[in-house]
Amino acid sequence: MSVINRDFLFALLSQAAPSGYERRAADVWLREAASFARTREDHYGNVYAEVGPENAPAIALMGHLDEIGLIVSYVNDEGLISVLGVGGWDPQVLVAQRIRLLAPGGDLIGVIGKKAIHVMDADERTKASKLEDLWIDIGLPAEEVKAKVPVGTYGVIEQGPIMVGNKVVSRALDNRVGGFIVLEALRALKDVPLKHRIVAVGTSQEEIGAFGAQTSAFHLDAVAGVAVDVTHETGQPGVSVKKYGEVPFGSGANIAVGPMSSPSLVRQMTGAARQENIPFTLSANPRYSSTDADALTLARGGVPTTVVSIPNRYMHSPSEMVDEHDVKACIDIIAAWIRALEEKPDFQR
Repeated sequence: MSVINRDFLFALLSQAAPSGYERRAADVWLREAASFARTREDHYGNVYAEVGPENAPAIALMGHLDEIGLIVSYVNDEGLISVLGVGGWDPQVLVAQRIRLLAPGGDLIGVIGKKAIHVMDADERTKASKLEDLWIDIGLPAEEVKAKVPVGTYGVIEQGPIMVGNKVVSRALDNRVGGFIVLEALRALKDVPLKHRIVAVGTSQEEIGAFGAQTSAFHLDAVAGVAVDVTHETGQPGVSVKKYGEVPFGSGANIAVGPMSSPSLVRQMTGAARQENIPFTLSANPRYSSTDADALTLARGGVPTTVVSIPNRYMHSPSEMVDEHDVKACIDIIAAWIRALEEKPDFQR
């Protein structure tokens, strides 16, 4: 039996929603949120759900809904499509993948093309693929491709969510699972007498610079906040525990500690976790976190913030992997922290 609302998570993961084109995932998130919370959205693609007193100070829970994607830059005279990356790609994971193009007249499926090994020169066989050397082939004549796939069309890898053993595997877990967690934490608080207005935000455009977090953080003027994202699971080969800390599957929620994390929030959150026996680990972030927290921390006059992360294998690939028990721990630790907050908590460093 699943320990989380797997139907909702899989519905989010099934949507194509690259940075700047989050609409499809946002619609799923808003429909779910509307069943128990007040909802709204802004012009920049951020979506909001809130519970608690409407005029109370806001506490923000941020999880970005966008995923890395592709954007069409050129169609040649053979109808082969060139693309640029939207977000941080390792081009090796694109080789031989199927791609969903979000074309104006309806989605189109294509394949990533690359010269076959049989026709490569010897030196070519040893070189890593570059994005500019790959193309998308949708199997149509050039005139039809140019008519149906204008420059600026977005695309994502065509891979949906599945269970592999007892792990969730999908593209876009970075960070659709974070958007899932903040809304599920909000759901866990819907019947709790709250002293603050708790606002879950499904943010846009994190993968290209945390831009949605910048706009939503300014709008909310929160007194404190948490960003939820993924971190590198350290049980896989080649991931250094000296750099990332010990963050294996089954270790629960990972909490960031460092200059950009509020020491008071870290103390409060770890205290609540110990009180309720919620598993967690700590990881050092000696500078910024490269998450929405960096934008939230610096909004307006500054917002006490920390990062809660889910251990994730194979990040920025079609087969990202998380453990449902770690996801549940992230939901639980956020809800426990908020339930324990005083009406006027001390967020001083």
